[in-house]
Amino acid sequence: MTETALITGANKGIGYEIARQLAEYGFTVLVGARDAGRGEAAAAKLRAGGADARFVPLDVTDADSVAAAAATVETGFGALDVLVNNAAVTGAFEGDGKPSTTTLATLRQVFETNVFGVVAVTNAMLPLLRRAPAARIVNVSSEVGSITMTTDPAGPLWPMAAIPYPTSKTALNMITAQYAKELWDTPIRVNAVNPGYTATDLNGHSGFRTAAQGAEPIVAALTRPAGGPSGQFTGYLWGASDGTEYGTLPW
Repeated sequence: MTETALITGANKGIGYEIARQLAEYGFTVLVGARDAGRGEAAAAKLRAGGADARFVPLDVTDADSVAAAAATVETGFGALDVLVNNAAVTGAFEGDGKPSTTTLATLRQVFETNVFGVVAVTNAMLPLLRRAPAARIVNVSSEVGSITMTTDPAGPLWPMAAIPYPTSKTALNMITAQYAKELWDTPIRVNAVNPGYTATDLNGHSGFRTAAQGAEPIVAALTRPAGGPSGQFTGYLWGASDGTEYGTLPW
């Protein structure tokens, strides 16, 4: 039986690549996107490449949009096997970007998508995920959300000192852990995955990894056999002293 995967923010970048790679594994991919034109275009491009792809209108910051997306999935499929919470924003760059120049308006904007949106979408889709034999949820996180890594003076993240995006990913990691605990005795696996510093619109394409590379550890986590690990933070290991590419990141 074909499995169905919903990816938020899937019209471009890592989200699009997650959809494309999952389609290669035989998934029906649901392209969640705010912009109808871009979402439809992404789904059409995926179909042209042989994927079973459908566009699902989804603005993670809009309660009505989230509810409508859940209704669409229920009507069309009855259940959901995979949810990827990928949609994210960095917020406006203010002053020198340091904590002391951060405004609450920017912080609220970032958390609305990266934190509150994840909870809204997960809660809306959870009844459908429970109907699947062994559903998986992946929250697309980042190494910048690791308190251990960001406070290591010898690590690659030491030069960064900013609040909105890093703290939103730290919150996302805790959200992941809490859902994993609630669903521990169910077949649903919940994990956070770090794609690494990937060149996307999010960072002005300054990352050193491609979108396809960024999607790899996420797709790997989603295609493991049923009963795999839950409540973990894994993915690309930036600055690993032994040169290891993928593994478990510190919280």
